[in-house]
Amino acid sequence: MEYEEIDYRVEDGVGWMRLRRPDKLNALTTRMASEALDVLAGAREDEAVRCLVITGEGRGFCAGQDLTEFTAGVATPLDVGEHLRSGYNRMITAIVELPMPVVAGVNGVAAGAGLSLALACDVRIASDAARFLQAFVRIGLVPDSGGNWLLPRVVGYAKALELSITGDQVDAAEALRIGLVNRVVPAEEFDAELAEFAGRMAQAPTRAIAAAKELMGQSLRLTLTETLEREALTQADLAGSPDFAEGVRAFLEKRPPKFTGR
Repeated sequence: MEYEEIDYRVEDGVGWMRLRRPDKLNALTTRMASEALDVLAGAREDEAVRCLVITGEGRGFCAGQDLTEFTAGVATPLDVGEHLRSGYNRMITAIVELPMPVVAGVNGVAAGAGLSLALACDVRIASDAARFLQAFVRIGLVPDSGGNWLLPRVVGYAKALELSITGDQVDAAEALRIGLVNRVVPAEEFDAELAEFAGRMAQAPTRAIAAAKELMGQSLRLTLTETLEREALTQADLAGSPDFAEGVRAFLEKRPPKFTGR
């Protein structure tokens, strides 16, 4: 697929997926969702990609759905439910299920479905210029694109409900305080910090990271006894991996490990 609204490249083990509608604060469209799904499918199968970064071009991360899609040049009303099922729902699921660390580089506003996009990532690094809001209530809608599932798991039920029913904007400092993002860096240092963190993740034992993501997701619906057993099974499997052997050797030899993701 030829990309028009996304820029994608792989550098030193990191896949960089950059939303590219800067004049619209990277608002989501059907085209962008389709391109994102293609990128995500490719990244999943590409052994060269050991970490994926999702960020935006220009001043915004993602301002949510481009509302002109609901009106401009449309003869019949858009089927919103099918629009979500065929596009954004698949995109969010694909991000959450990627077997590698996924980092959101929130360079500017993340609103509505754009906030859900950031929440679907494993780690959120924000510029101090970033802003966050559940914008749906401002147009008489409920959060979608996984917002009702993702946000409470990140900030807790009470804060998630407050943000969803007020539509209040949260700045980067407050986002860090409530746990919405993992770290905030000055705007002038943002690109370098994001690249450094992504590079570190790309050098990590990504097979173990994939297993940790899966286990932690499962633990939210399992008992302690069930979680303990799955940990034992997973640990036994990873103990036979090349990365575990390399990690032990490196520890004993007092040197940094060189993981391969196997």
